Amino acid sequence: MTSPTEQQPHDYQVQSSQTVFAGHVIRLRRDVVTMPRDTTSQRDVVEHPGAVGVVALDDQDRVLVIDQYRHPVGRRLQELPAGLLDHPGELALAAARRELAEEAGLAADTWHVLVDVLTTPGMSDEAIRVFLARDVREVHRDVQEHEEADMTSSWQPLDELVDSVLDGRFENAMAAIGVLAADRARRDGFASLRPADAPWPAQKTSS
Repeated sequence: MTSPTEQQPHDYQVQSSQTVFAGHVIRLRRDVVTMPRDTTSQRDVVEHPGAVGVVALDDQDRVLVIDQYRHPVGRRLQELPAGLLDHPGELALAAARRELAEEAGLAADTWHVLVDVLTTPGMSDEAIRVFLARDVREVHRDVQEHEEADMTSSWQPLDELVDSVLDGRFENAMAAIGVLAADRARRDGFASLRPADAPWPAQKTSS
């Protein structure tokens, strides 16, 4: 008799799939998926284009933080410069450079991958990549629209941001993960970080 630990993993096959909502950014897909013991289950999946974020770190170990209104939670949050990928397969580094310039008015000479995250794999395919940008300098920032027109920014010590994450004041998920990863990477002089063009298996690609 085969013990539970010796059983082969179940093959979760999609029996049917339909798009039930298509919005400006996200789509909602309804799948019927085969389950163990010859059953099926409905799974509602939020399709997301993916996003990038940037921990911009200066030579004083300060991080560039933006303050922005987020309508779903009805309040302002402190975050990292970040944005959606414009199309499947867009070079993540190019997107990160764009967002750093647009939201913070900065460019950087040294880039590394800091961390890759599947934000909510129980309900969405959203994948984010957070970069570490160093040797930063100011560049021209275009006039912004909508919430970004009201965006402000400040340089905050990395150590203080770590404390803010742990005591619940720094709540944005991408920002919290990026700050903690940057703090960890700093301990070995950033020697363990991946190159800026490292493979990103979870990123969507053009069909």
